[in-house]
Formats: sequence, structure tokens, C-alpha cells
Amino acid sequence: MQKRNIRDADLADGADRRADRRAGQSGKTGGTGAAKPSPTFERTPKDLLVGAALVLVGGIMWGTNATISKMLMGTYHADPLWIACVRELLAGAMFIAFAAVSPKQRPLLVGALRERRSYPQLIASALVCVLLVQVAYLCSINATNAGTATVLQSLNLLFVLAYVCLRGRRLPNMREGVGVALAFAGVVLLATGGDLSTLKLPPIGLFWGLVNAFATAAMAIMPIKLIARWGNMTVNGIMFVISGIVLLPIVRPWVTAPQLDWFGLLLMAYTVVIGTFGAFGLYLAGMMRVGSMRATMLGTSEPVAATVTSVAWTGEVFSPADFAGFAMILAMVFLVR
Repeated sequence: MQKRNIRDADLADGADRRADRRAGQSGKTGGTGAAKPSPTFERTPKDLLVGAALVLVGGIMWGTNATISKMLMGTYHADPLWIACVRELLAGAMFIAFAAVSPKQRPLLVGALRERRSYPQLIASALVCVLLVQVAYLCSINATNAGTATVLQSLNLLFVLAYVCLRGRRLPNMREGVGVALAFAGVVLLATGGDLSTLKLPPIGLFWGLVNAFATAAMAIMPIKLIARWGNMTVNGIMFVISGIVLLPIVRPWVTAPQLDWFGLLLMAYTVVIGTFGAFGLYLAGMMRVGSMRATMLGTSEPVAATVTSVAWTGEVFSPADFAGFAMILAMVFLVR
């Protein structure tokens, strides 16, 4: 979910390619014998086409998932932490089950579980890249709306840019500076509705939106090596289950469960199977094929899907200032690369 803007610091695609090469060279996993590494991609035209389709579909799933989550929180008064805990545990179980029954994925799953050296990185990635992303995103949706929360998530590129500049000990170039300015102006428009004397966007919504952007930036960096070594399904499954277990004693979902009718159960099934398992699986699988830069650009399908479904399914009304803010932030996506 980040872009590589910078010829002198090709963070995204460079990290992907280096991770792919290491994955191809690591035929052994500690104590497991000759576990097969996850597949590498030479990014042929076919791989790029397949990867682009996966990213687009995954982005649309994640964008619509935001609106579904808003409906659960609004109509059924489901707590954001309850939704996060339940869907992390269930989606994580689905990822692990898929890896366990797949002949190609099973050795990777066994290898990841046996190699204790990976545990600290898996736990850290689970807490930041899953738990914090899920909780912050849901809290941002709850405080604002699906479209606004998903657009604020796009600010993750600013955190990636800050990381790249600090790592390269340099200042943003002209194009990056324009992107930062557009992003700042877009956030101001969203927060004030164009009237600088008022605050339209709840401060708590803006806070959680920025936390989500930070965690989403980390998600594009932290687990890349793990995914290249152990595979998309294995790493996602372990991270999601760890995150859900951490929330269990806090949320106690068996006590705090909302009253769901058949439609509410259908919405919950959608957010687990399509919006989480499907969205994460397809997006990351596509990103490994097309690279983070292309994935980020294609990932603009997320806020578009969230905004359209917010209007169509929940009756959300956006002002011209909102759309102008959306446009500025999305323009930043194409500049900061």
C-alpha cells in the first residue's frame, strides 16, 4: 500500500523484489527440512494483468467492507472492537485452514510455526498491521463515515514518504512537496467543510483516521519479508489470529455480542469472508505481483467503492467541499511515488 517515489530510495518495489529473491533462495526453514518457499514473480505481462485484477477486486472488497461495517455499527449498534475481534479470529482461521489444506501452502505454514525466530516479527506485525489497522479503521468509520475514513487511510503514503526521507536523510522533492500540500489541504477541507471557523469532522474521527493511515503504512512495510518467505495465507492467518486473541479478554465477544437478525448475520458474514479474508488475501497477492507502487495506484478503488456504497446503501451526503478534499488526497496518491 505504498509507492516508491524516489529514484534514490525505491522502498516499495525494491523491498518486494529483494524479498522475492530471498524467498527464492531460502529453501530451508529452521527445523522443518526442505519447506518450499513461496512463489516468486518475474512480473511478466500476464503476472501484471493478474496482479492488477487482484488488487482492484481486493480494493473494492475493502471499500465496500467499510460501508458494511458502518451499517453494523449504526443499525445494530455493534461495537467496533467487537467487530474487529470476531472478524480477525474468523478470517484468521480461514487463512490458516486454506494454508493447511493446500499442498503448496502447508509446508510454509508448518515452517512458520516451527521457526521461533519469526515469532517476534509475526507478533509485532500482528499488533501493528492487523490489530491497529482494524481497530483504528473501524473507529474512524464509526466516528465519521465509510468514504471519509477510507480516504483518510490514503494518507498512509505521507508516513511512508516520511520514513523514506528519514532513511535517505533527505527532504521531499518538488513533486512530493506538492503531494504533501494537496493532502494537507484535502484534510483541512474534510475537517472544516470549507469554513475554517468551524470543525465539521469530529476530532476523534480525524485522530483515528491518522492512526489508521500510520498503521496502514506500516502494513505495507513490516510483513513483506514474512510474506515472501512464508506465503500470503500463512502470514495473514497467524497475524489475524494473534490479533484476535489479544482482543479476546478485552472485548469478550460472547458477552458483548449485538442482537443480529438474519440480515445482520449476513452483513457480518460479508465483512468476515469478503471484506476481510477476500480483501486482504487478494490485495496482498496482487501487490506481490505488481509491486507496491502499482498496487497503491490501483488501490484508489478502495475510497471510490467506499464513497459510492456510502451514498447508495446508507444515504450518506457529501458536500462539494468533501469531494474536493477527496480529490486532493487522491491526487496526492499519484504524486507521492
